[in-house]
Amino acid sequence: MASTVTAATATLLSTVTVTTSGAPAATTTGPAPQGGILEGVLPNTFIASNPIQLFIIQAGIIIILCRILHYPLSLLGQPRVIAEVIGGILLGPSVLARIPGFSQAIFPTASMPVLNNAANLGLVLFLFLIGLEVDIRLFTSNWRVALSVGLAGMLLPFGLGCAIAWGLYNQFHNDGNTVEINFGVYALFIGTALAITAFPVLCRILSELNMLGTPVGVTVLAAGVGNDVVGWVLLALCVALVNNGSGLTALWVLLVAIGWVLFLVFAVKPVFHWALRKTGSIQNGPTQGMIAVTVLLVLTSAWFTSMIGVHPIFGAFLVGLICPHDGGFAIHVTEKIEDLVSVLLLPLYFALSGLSTDLGLLNDGITWAYVIGVIAVAFSGKIIGGTLAAKAMRLVWRESFTIGVLMSCKGLVELIVLNIGLQARILSQRTFTIFVVMALITTVSTTPLTKWLYPPWYHKKLEQWKRGEIDWDGNPLHPESASQSESLAKIQDTKIRRLLVYLRLDSLPSLFTFISLLGDENVTPSFVEALDSGASEDTGKAQIIRKRPLEVHGLRIVELTERTSSVMKVTEGDDYARRDPVVNAFRTFSQLHDVAVSGNVIVAPEDSFAQTVITQASNQESDFVLIPWSEVGSNKEDQSVPFKVSEEDRFSGRSHLDFIQTVLAKAVCNTGIFIGDGFGGTATAKGRPCLPRTVSNVSMRGSHRENVFPPIADKSHQIFFPYIGGIDDRVALRFVLQLAKNPLITVTIAHLICAEGDDEIVAVSEGNLDPITPASVSKNEINTEITAHDTSLLATAQSSLAPELASRVTFTELSVTVTSAVRLATELARETVGTNPRNAGDIVVVGRRHPRLPAVLRTADQSSIEYDMQKTIGVFGQTMAMSDLKASVLVIQAGGSGLEQ
Repeated sequence: MASTVTAATATLLSTVTVTTSGAPAATTTGPAPQGGILEGVLPNTFIASNPIQLFIIQAGIIIILCRILHYPLSLLGQPRVIAEVIGGILLGPSVLARIPGFSQAIFPTASMPVLNNAANLGLVLFLFLIGLEVDIRLFTSNWRVALSVGLAGMLLPFGLGCAIAWGLYNQFHNDGNTVEINFGVYALFIGTALAITAFPVLCRILSELNMLGTPVGVTVLAAGVGNDVVGWVLLALCVALVNNGSGLTALWVLLVAIGWVLFLVFAVKPVFHWALRKTGSIQNGPTQGMIAVTVLLVLTSAWFTSMIGVHPIFGAFLVGLICPHDGGFAIHVTEKIEDLVSVLLLPLYFALSGLSTDLGLLNDGITWAYVIGVIAVAFSGKIIGGTLAAKAMRLVWRESFTIGVLMSCKGLVELIVLNIGLQARILSQRTFTIFVVMALITTVSTTPLTKWLYPPWYHKKLEQWKRGEIDWDGNPLHPESASQSESLAKIQDTKIRRLLVYLRLDSLPSLFTFISLLGDENVTPSFVEALDSGASEDTGKAQIIRKRPLEVHGLRIVELTERTSSVMKVTEGDDYARRDPVVNAFRTFSQLHDVAVSGNVIVAPEDSFAQTVITQASNQESDFVLIPWSEVGSNKEDQSVPFKVSEEDRFSGRSHLDFIQTVLAKAVCNTGIFIGDGFGGTATAKGRPCLPRTVSNVSMRGSHRENVFPPIADKSHQIFFPYIGGIDDRVALRFVLQLAKNPLITVTIAHLICAEGDDEIVAVSEGNLDPITPASVSKNEINTEITAHDTSLLATAQSSLAPELASRVTFTELSVTVTSAVRLATELARETVGTNPRNAGDIVVVGRRHPRLPAVLRTADQSSIEYDMQKTIGVFGQTMAMSDLKASVLVIQAGGSGLEQ
């Protein structure tokens, strides 16, 4: 048995080091020269006593080439494994190894054991990560659909694989250094290779396409878990049969392997879980000691399964399966080791796979016929089997077909299987190349086919059809009169009932204060509703309405990165939302302030943050979206240490500006951008002490005692609102009047009246700023101009104030010109807000769009923070936010039904 395994390893090494030149490799077996390159030793010389020198060159070339290839492929939605395999093919005999002396200079035969050991260590750790990623609960909670789709998605391709294996066995089995095995074992391997599905790649594709919560995503993940486990078991069976000459020995190997599985599940798992809880590794994250225990378990299990004649990756996979998912333990362990594996070790393995791929062997018609045949079998078996099984579970045909396409994804799991077959000498190098081409084509095709079959518009239509809102042709099933009356009522009821809040850790104090002000309404007469009843009605009578609690939905977005742990957060979405401290703090605070609350955590790519907010606002039917401006000018995870960030850095972050601009451009309801500055009693951004970026443990552990902050005695807030007119100002006025119902708030509304005949010409007006996106609606196409309705609305608001509010809401008028409006409003704001340093913080509320106001002049090749800020939050918003006002700024834009006010 041992001799067979040794021979298999030797076969791999000899395969990946095909000599392309008769020149000898630069190697030395004696002691390494102490002077190195100074003594004339070439940097790429392989020194047996010090192999790290050449290994660094090999690893550097592989990593750089894979990263360069991944960038353009990632723009096409392709996983990183495609770039790694293509990089290996380029380095191998298909391309670069054809250059005389290349292989001997970079990948000499003597150096391959070192590279191979590092690659296989990465493979063992990666299979452990796959085991961690597989959550058996996904299978058990959806066992019926998982069993049907998983079985059909394996049995049909397995059968078709066995059929095509007959031709491959007779045509190519005697190529190269293959072992003598019977057709049954060969068919078992080919069937397994065609039946397996790449579960990790599936998770990433579903995450990036935002399909995890759909029936398609749930079905594919549940079926993929079972498919993954069964596939590795079949592979272990196949390797055991190949590595053992007699059937009796193979039977003993299988029995010992089953015994090891039972030992891990019933003996090791309980003790391991007990130790994790005893050390607090589940509740508080794994300690370094328990990480060491976990890694030792992985290596021990891999060693044992290798020792009995089964591949070591099977043992590592089993340890991943027995690790708990409670408390996010599996995610935390993955975060500890995934970067080293995915950045350094795993690319080495797939590069070795590429070095074993020689496209020059596909040199005749019969070989290309089998290439096409294997690709056809791989697609048809998975797609037909998965589609029919999904249709049997009462999914529509298009959903079922999408499931079949996703189940046909092979990815990196297929390449691991093929490399094991090559090492065990089941596959010849020609057959191996055929299957590598198949794996690349099926993996590359999965994402574009899924986007074509299951686009977002179809998913939305299908959800509405299943809820009975529309018929199959998209026509609404409700009577038109009823829908019109509902929309009219929604327009007339301008009070915020459903609020969507984008949660950030650095903005929680301000958000908490804001929600408490909106939710705590101790004044029962409603004057805001009087504004909507029209000027012709008797506005002197305050209407009493039955109070309905404010509904607040907190949205926490975590960036979806290339890391496996990021994808695991998506697959464990519900549990992750329940554990997230930001959502839990937000939920508890809201409930304590009599606010109906819900919270959600969504893991999405950074470029999808804006669309995620828009989609959630639409799904929640929100009246208002509140988005805090980042304290550090970034969309990334919030920093736990408050590093000092300048105003320039805070307002110039390109990704954050793009996020805000996209949300405003595609807003489905009224939206507010809150730029916090000491709101809620927190230290202001301009005055708080911050740690420098050269922070050390010593600087954080000052010997002085921390200051004790007493409770805020004055919990009042002063709000200043400059009112010019236009749709955004009208929405902002209604919002300010709703806030004014809280007895802690004092409001000053300044009506800025432009002088008669003020037709000043400015160099660049806000209305002429570049549109946010090419597809966005131009500001001039929206009714942002000042009309007579603006003046009458303000008069109605003033006349309908309840007596108890008159003392807290002040109206004033200020005559301005187009060029002086911003300056005079800022001066008045400086006199109004920020004058009481002991209160809980003041706010300046402004509308976003005022097309006639002068903007910053900038040439096409200039970069200007003021210009970008004005394009994002308007001239008023930019001036107030970047001035020396001791107040926060809320910029409001109308959207959805707000455009009709």
